[in-house]
Amino acid sequence: MKLQEYCAPDFSDPVFENAPDAGVEAAQEDGIAPRGFHATSIFPEYFKIGGEWKLIRHSRMDCAVVIKDGEPLAVEPRSIAKGDKVVIGRAEDGACGIFLNTLPFEAPGDESDGFSFRGSRTRETSYSRDYDSLYELLRYEKKHGFCIWVLGPACTFDYDSRRAMVGLIHKGYVQAMFAGNALATHDIEAAVFKTALGQDIYSQRSVRGGHYHHLDTINMVRECGSIRSFIEKRGISDGIMAACIKKNIPYVLAGSIRDDGPLPDVIADVYEAQSKMRALIRQATTVITLATQLHAIAVGNMTPCYTVKNGLVRPVHFYTVDISEFAVGKLHDRGSLSARSIVTNVQDFLVNVERNLE
Repeated sequence: MKLQEYCAPDFSDPVFENAPDAGVEAAQEDGIAPRGFHATSIFPEYFKIGGEWKLIRHSRMDCAVVIKDGEPLAVEPRSIAKGDKVVIGRAEDGACGIFLNTLPFEAPGDESDGFSFRGSRTRETSYSRDYDSLYELLRYEKKHGFCIWVLGPACTFDYDSRRAMVGLIHKGYVQAMFAGNALATHDIEAAVFKTALGQDIYSQRSVRGGHYHHLDTINMVRECGSIRSFIEKRGISDGIMAACIKKNIPYVLAGSIRDDGPLPDVIADVYEAQSKMRALIRQATTVITLATQLHAIAVGNMTPCYTVKNGLVRPVHFYTVDISEFAVGKLHDRGSLSARSIVTNVQDFLVNVERNLE
């Protein structure tokens, strides 16, 4: 597989050569950026510092830019410290020492007319090529990249999709996983009771007293102190969480106001959860979000369209998969312009992907 090549700016252009250094102003208080501060996007951004144009290596949307040791760093406004040198200025064409590269990667040729049918991606879109491209990408990333999967609870409600996700973990296509309390709870419930929210995960029939199963699951895990302790103590080898633990796959379970319990591994402080997610996103080369609108938007807003590996700028691929057109479109509307959407049943998606990566 050949990745898209990075289209680097020509900094020998007089506009760049004659530009001043990016303006900076010291923060007067912790957690407060100077007025007129520059905010980052998903695109590569360069700042002229000491006469040299420098790229932010680890960016994310809606951060301030702090200059430390001559390097630009994307910093959440809440993490700004008094005295930090914060970049100010909102012109992004290079003339004021700030340049936003909005066309970072070569695009395939488009020979279509100005007008065409079916320009948006909906349930009527043909996704055959998308699947083929994804299989090729995942085989490449297994050896060369870092793939993060973001899972909604629907991934574990079905026997076959749950088994397919476990297969992807064991085959080495998952380097990290993000989810919430529900995914982990119902996955462990399935391992213990063979149900999810009280329904048999294969037949989808409700079982007597099944509405207690997820609550009993949470209670049992809390009694053990952690998911790992529970799985090891009970000798559980079935399911997504057991596979992550067996393969030492890092995971972040972010809490919600809706949570029951929650499980002891769930991070209730949303900013702590965000920080742990961002630490892994800095390593990401591909992100795949499945049937989780809010988690998908959150991760999309933290994920730039590029990363730097071995000194080279390469794309970060972002897929969002949901049966709802609204859910996949919402991510694009919130600024994650590089996200590729597939409108389909997430259970079918997982089974297809796992089977084609045999």
